[in-house]
Amino acid sequence: MHCISLPSSHLLLHSPAKTTLKLACHVSPRMFFNDSATNNNSGSTNGFSLIKNVSKLLWGASLPPGILISTVRTAWTSTWQIMMSQLAPSDPSGAYTRPFSKFRLNPTAATTKLHLYVGLPCPWAHRTLIVRALKGLEEAVPVSVAGHGLDGSWEFKDVPDKDNDILVPTMDGVNRCRNLKEVYRLRKGGYDGRATVPMLWDVEKKEVVCNESYDIIEFFNSGLNELAQHPGLDLSPVELKEEIEEWNGVIYPNVNNGVYRCGFAQSQEAYDVAVSGLFSTLDRIDDHLGSSRYLCGDRLTLADICLFTTLIRFDLVYNVLFKCTKKKLLEYTNLHAYMRDIYQIPKVATTCNFLEIMDGYYRMLFPLNPGSIRPVMPSVCEHEFLSRPSKRESMSSVGKRVQHVL
Repeated sequence: MHCISLPSSHLLLHSPAKTTLKLACHVSPRMFFNDSATNNNSGSTNGFSLIKNVSKLLWGASLPPGILISTVRTAWTSTWQIMMSQLAPSDPSGAYTRPFSKFRLNPTAATTKLHLYVGLPCPWAHRTLIVRALKGLEEAVPVSVAGHGLDGSWEFKDVPDKDNDILVPTMDGVNRCRNLKEVYRLRKGGYDGRATVPMLWDVEKKEVVCNESYDIIEFFNSGLNELAQHPGLDLSPVELKEEIEEWNGVIYPNVNNGVYRCGFAQSQEAYDVAVSGLFSTLDRIDDHLGSSRYLCGDRLTLADICLFTTLIRFDLVYNVLFKCTKKKLLEYTNLHAYMRDIYQIPKVATTCNFLEIMDGYYRMLFPLNPGSIRPVMPSVCEHEFLSRPSKRESMSSVGKRVQHVL
């Protein structure tokens, strides 16, 4: 489970698609004229004005002729399908099929000199940041935070005005690469596949240790206790492993990947199936949390971390961009309070950069949002609202234990 960057072939699709579709400026200016609003290049502006004047001359204030609308719609649909087939592979029914992780963890092969690569918009990478923080592995496993590049790749950048309260994009702290694809290529034998986050890197061997998020969080939880500041915190205790696996078996296909199956569906049938599974599962979890502070009772576990990183993005992104519109998370009394409860655990809020999350989805997933317009952040997703008391600590004593361990 990981976040992908758009393949390099999208560079070939991006420019021609926009050039072709600029002929349809009066069909949907907000959809097709992203450049005119954000680019100060006079040539771009003049080109927009020329097309505008020509269109007025041809059909005045009325809509373009039906044949033009039909032609542009067909061209856009075809281009969208090409882009989506690479961004989000699907099965014959149009249902999104997530690619498998290439590098799985072999703990015995890894040294203790490790480096973590992440991207802040990615929920899979977010899991690793939270477990790393809760276990106190920040010094033992340094992190480089990639930002989103204009071509959809993960790029490293220097952020001059750093906010000490939240993580922000950084330069590559160990390999000094410009982007994540370059890091992957440094491994023995090279690599030209998808450059995904999270990725755990062996500094001494210059090798990819793992790019499967669940392998990494299990390793952080129990495999580096000799380096952790909080080795006593166990997010996957033996007595709860079966229950954790059962919850993961429900949450991953229907919620974690379920929101992507909604957003990346390429047919109405595939979308209907995905959205039904998503909300029936959220209903079930909300009901369960009415009598249980966490998924497995009093103990915060890896299953909670995996659910949290999807929930924190739900009203911010998935409800709108991924068409998960049946309900907002705010409408789920128990789920929303549960999300706030986890958000308020020390160090968790620091891993949540909401503007980076929104930019990573709204501005970079071009096939889903051609105008690249980032909507205003919902007030219920702001730190002040999420910091309101959840009142869930009365359901168990786990809150006191977490505070004590951290």
